[in-house]
Amino acid sequence: MAAPAPDLISVFSSPQELGASLAQLVAQRAACCLAGARARFALGLSGGSLVSMLARELPAAAAPAGPASLARWTVGFCDERLVPFEHAESTYGLYRTHLLSRLPIPDSQVITINPQLPVEEAAEDYAKKLRQAFQGDSIPVFDLLILGVGPDGHTCSLFPDHPLLQEREKIVAPISDSPKPPPQRVTLTLPVLNAARTVIFVATGEGKAAVLKRILEDKEENPLPAALVQPHTGKLCWFLDEAAAGLLTVPFEKHSTL
Repeated sequence: MAAPAPDLISVFSSPQELGASLAQLVAQRAACCLAGARARFALGLSGGSLVSMLARELPAAAAPAGPASLARWTVGFCDERLVPFEHAESTYGLYRTHLLSRLPIPDSQVITINPQLPVEEAAEDYAKKLRQAFQGDSIPVFDLLILGVGPDGHTCSLFPDHPLLQEREKIVAPISDSPKPPPQRVTLTLPVLNAARTVIFVATGEGKAAVLKRILEDKEENPLPAALVQPHTGKLCWFLDEAAAGLLTVPFEKHSTL
């Protein structure tokens, strides 16, 4: 069966324009959530090229709301490598240096793993922290998850044909055999990804074009991990640059901020 169509595929002329629009969307979602009954905004971040993209654009986009609004943000991480925060592979470490140092979000509302624990215990500890932050939710419900996708179709640390794709009970899972180094990681599971109110996939570069065609157009009996992200009641959006969207034949919206 073909995967259900995403709510929106947006294609931008450059990664820079994509990043600016992504930051504005984050700020708009935050404002909407803070004005709602829960009066908070829960954001889940992924690593890789998203770190520099958000670090470049989000501080300015979020600034008009003021420190009082940012104090009501809760930030978690969609997956994390089991390395010290000072390590170049630490997603939180990179965000701490390049983005969070420029946003007045209280440290107590930035949810991280404990990299000093063994990977199984680190996953359990992170799940416990998420449950505390999302009290009242049987599964943590993020207002916005920003996900990447690898050339192999993986997202978070959910890799093709890996047993973790079948995980239905845990909200956070350990992985010790990641095909992409480092091998030990902690990742949100599909039940959490699919509980989110909004999921945005971000992909840039022609190296992603072939896998995006598979995810967004092909009917595969064994869908790639990114194709299994189908929020039950939330919105699913894709933000691509022209190079990444180069092979798509499905309809998409072309955007330009110029």
